[in-house]
Amino acid sequence: MGQEVSRSIFTREQRLEFRHKVLQDLDVFERMLEGSRFDFTRPQMGLEIELNLVDQDDLSPALVNAEVLEEITDEDFQTEVGRYNIEMNVPPRPMAGDQAVRLERWLSQSLRRAGDAARSCDAKVVAIGIMPTLEAEQFDRPWLSDGVRYKALNDALVRERGEGFELEIQGPTGEEISSYHDTIGPLSGCTSVQLHQQVTPQDFPVYWNAASIISSLQIAIGANSPYLFGRRLWAETRIPLFTQMTDTRSVELKHQGVRPRAYFGRSWITSIFDLFEENVRSFPALLPERSDEDSIAILEAGGTPSLADLKLHNGTVWRWNRPIYDTSQGVPHLRVENRVLPAGPTAIDMVANACFYYGLLESMTASGRPIWTKMPFSDAERNFTDAAKHGITSVHTWPGLGKISAVDLIADHLLSVADDGLAALGLRREVRSHYLSVIEGRCRTRTNGASWQIAVTEAFEAAGHSRQEALRRMFDLYIEHSEDNAPVHTWPMPQIDPEDTPGAGAARG
Repeated sequence: MGQEVSRSIFTREQRLEFRHKVLQDLDVFERMLEGSRFDFTRPQMGLEIELNLVDQDDLSPALVNAEVLEEITDEDFQTEVGRYNIEMNVPPRPMAGDQAVRLERWLSQSLRRAGDAARSCDAKVVAIGIMPTLEAEQFDRPWLSDGVRYKALNDALVRERGEGFELEIQGPTGEEISSYHDTIGPLSGCTSVQLHQQVTPQDFPVYWNAASIISSLQIAIGANSPYLFGRRLWAETRIPLFTQMTDTRSVELKHQGVRPRAYFGRSWITSIFDLFEENVRSFPALLPERSDEDSIAILEAGGTPSLADLKLHNGTVWRWNRPIYDTSQGVPHLRVENRVLPAGPTAIDMVANACFYYGLLESMTASGRPIWTKMPFSDAERNFTDAAKHGITSVHTWPGLGKISAVDLIADHLLSVADDGLAALGLRREVRSHYLSVIEGRCRTRTNGASWQIAVTEAFEAAGHSRQEALRRMFDLYIEHSEDNAPVHTWPMPQIDPEDTPGAGAARG
């Protein structure tokens, strides 16, 4: 959800005061990095999962998140930007022993509990990157969740841009979207899984650099968002959709090379301070609500400042791997927030994605020459974009291997690396094997959520159904399979009844 604010309109004086407070927090943060003790015990995994609510009958967005949350009565769930979105927060846990199995069980139980609440509101809960039944007309009616932050964020993005949002996305088959939006409504179509890794200040750049390299592999193997507004676009359309719907730059500023607010990065880093400083000095404040905290006085008195103003600003710069500062029981800590994965398709798929990420992250940061010293940042960024466009069929540039398909890179070279990392974290052998076999199965079958959606939709279209009806039927099957919690690469293709195709009755006659 992000940090709440109390107003959506701010004066020039409030903006100036907030800028001063953020710069002050940045100075305090630099002092803390030099001398404070940051909490770090053993590696823990933390997850946030954004979900969609769909109408039980026509599978369109169900604008009932307030009603569903009232039925759930669970602090692990909260609203997200659209009225058809909710977010589930997973309590942190170590990646050791059988914790991955426990995580899958927890996710399955929580999704069932949310599903029971949704049914009482004539809705279903679905984990998917972008709902294939989402239409642009959805945002002609009230779609924004209750809460000042959401209105303030929408208004601020529009105001900062000075006009509405141009959405321009072309898929690899030539299908495209070219539309204009007065609000950030389509942004609510993006639902993701965010993975958190707590690290020390000294280790943060190592982990951030590694996460940036791993991101393209995560997307290639886990893409689950191939359709938007009835068009087949990128395998992970969330990436360009989120980028464009948070982009406050005019056409002229883009040509000048000004950074977007959601982006991959510009170079490898040597300090977490590099990222926070860039966020402060390069991006205007969207929600300039100044706190009453005197971070300098608190630090000099031996306390731990929350750095509330810096955190609020940092929450409106959406790096795909974002730096996080937070406190718990008066102790500061740092996290890498990995934001690249879509939600779904199932609990077992999401846990497998997490195991693959945390295993690679541990191995790539453990010892030896860091992989990013052998790889230009531009190659990592190009891998990221190609994976988002092509998903399971994407091609990577990799040190020592040159050009190689993502599935061959993962299956032949990186699954063993991820296994070594998970072993070092303490995950039991049979648990490691179980979840990494899901990743291996996707490589072997060349199937992930996006490729399954495309194949099934095209099968229904080949049988004579319109794109809209094919997407609805595919989505119905997707929901059915996801509720069974079988890995997506094992989902069958539909057996299409010739009697149930357009024109069948006329042909018989």
